[in-house]
Amino acid sequence: MTDDEALMQAIVAGDSRAYEAAIRQHLKSISHFAFRMLGNSKDTEDIAQETFLRLWTHASTWQREKASVSTWLHRIAHNLCIDYLRKDKSSLSNEYEDEHEGSDRPADAPEKSQQLAALQQALDALPERQRSAIVLSHYHGFSNKEIASIMDISVDALESILARARRSLKAQLKQ
Repeated sequence: MTDDEALMQAIVAGDSRAYEAAIRQHLKSISHFAFRMLGNSKDTEDIAQETFLRLWTHASTWQREKASVSTWLHRIAHNLCIDYLRKDKSSLSNEYEDEHEGSDRPADAPEKSQQLAALQQALDALPERQRSAIVLSHYHGFSNKEIASIMDISVDALESILARARRSLKAQLKQ
């Protein structure tokens, strides 16, 4: 039995300690994904809370042969973000900030900050599916197979989406 299987069996059985362990293990990744998709902390928290609520209420629907727990949770978060973006695009804000992308050299900070802001603006301009594919690939390091599973598409379709997204980002960042 894998760690994922044991964890999910415990959650299905109502073990709140296993549930808390799953939250500790996956919260940062889910929150970073949602933030990159939505661009603001308030909505990120809402998506993360709903994702983990669904972990608790739908743990029995997880299928180990189809996806790891991480992939399954990212798929839930992806679907929630897409639904949110389609419902209310006007609420997107740009409070982009990520402690992992700060410059080690303070003199580079203003230029780096401008570059990051331009990148986030270009990401925000992408269609939801392209943005999600780029975020899952480049910021979260999922394989194409995992991303295809998260997005419920074929690997070929994902590769096409990624290619279009990269072309679009490149064109936007050249401006």
